Amino acid sequence: MAIPTLPDEQMRAALKELEQALYNHHQWAETLYGVLICRLTPDERDISREAHRFCRFGQWYYKSGSVAFGNHPGFTEIGLEHERMHQYARSLLQLSSDGAPISITEYDRFVTALKRLGLEISTIRHEIEHALFNLDPLTGTPSRVEMLSKLREQQEFVRRDHPCAVVMMDLDHFKSVNDQYGHVVGDKVLVTFAHYIMANLRPFDKVFRYGGEEFLMILADTDVQTGHAIIDRLREELASLPLEFNGNGVFHVTVSFGMTALDPEISVERSIDRADKALYVAKKNGRNQVVNWDASINSINGSTPAAPDAH
Repeated sequence: MAIPTLPDEQMRAALKELEQALYNHHQWAETLYGVLICRLTPDERDISREAHRFCRFGQWYYKSGSVAFGNHPGFTEIGLEHERMHQYARSLLQLSSDGAPISITEYDRFVTALKRLGLEISTIRHEIEHALFNLDPLTGTPSRVEMLSKLREQQEFVRRDHPCAVVMMDLDHFKSVNDQYGHVVGDKVLVTFAHYIMANLRPFDKVFRYGGEEFLMILADTDVQTGHAIIDRLREELASLPLEFNGNGVFHVTVSFGMTALDPEISVERSIDRADKALYVAKKNGRNQVVNWDASINSINGSTPAAPDAH
C-alpha cells in the first residue's frame, strides 16, 4: 500500500495536518503574488536558500509530514517540487527587489512548479481520503467496497493472457480463540495476521477483509500452481507465528485456504464462490491446508458453506 497502514484516528489526524499545511501553502503563494505585483520588500526567509525549510508548509513536511508519509513515493516528489518552487520564487523576488524585469519564461517555470506541487499534494490527499473510506477500520486491509471492481479489473487482464488466482482464507477454530482469550485478543490476532499477510505478499497482490475472520486475496499474474506454492508458504508461516497478548502465554492459530483461477468466462462472484467451496473442503478435511478448486468440488455438499461455529 502506498499510504502507510495507520489506525483510523491517526490517519484522520494526518489528513487534518496535511490540509492545514496546504492552507498555509496557499496563504504563502497569495502573499508572494502581492509582493511581486506591488514591488514590496520580500520576507528574508523567502530569499534564503533554505526557504523551503523555513516556510510553514516546509516545517510540516520535514517534521510530522515525514513521519506519517515518509515511505510514500509521492512524498519525495512533493519535497523536490517544493524546493524547486522556492528556488524559482527566490529568483523572482530578487529580480523584483532589483527593479529588473521578470521574463515570461522565469514566471512560467515558477507557476509550473507550483502546479506540479499542487498535483502531488492533491494525489496524496486523495489517497488518504480513499483509504479512510475503504479500509477496514480494525485490520487496515481494504474492505469489500472495492473488491469486486478490482476483481473485474483483473478479469480483463486474464482475458489478455495474464492469469490471476483468487484465494479465500479463514482462521481455524477462531471461535475458540474468542471464547478462551476474549474478543479483544481475537481482534489482535486478526490484526497481527492481516499485517503479516500485507507485509509478506508481493507488492502487486491484494488482500481484502471479506468478513469476520475471512480474507480474500488476489494474486495477479499468477496461475494456480504458482499461487498454491505462495499460499502454502504463507500458511506455514502463519501457523508458526507466536501469538502472545496480555500475558496469556504463547499460542498459535492455523489457517485454511481455498484457491481458484479467476475465470474470464464466468462472473467474478462465481469465482469467489469457487474459492469459498475449496475453502470449505480444506476445513472439512482437517483444516490448516490449501485446497485448489476443481469441478468435482461442486458435488461436495452442494454450495453449503461451513457453519460459523465450526471455524
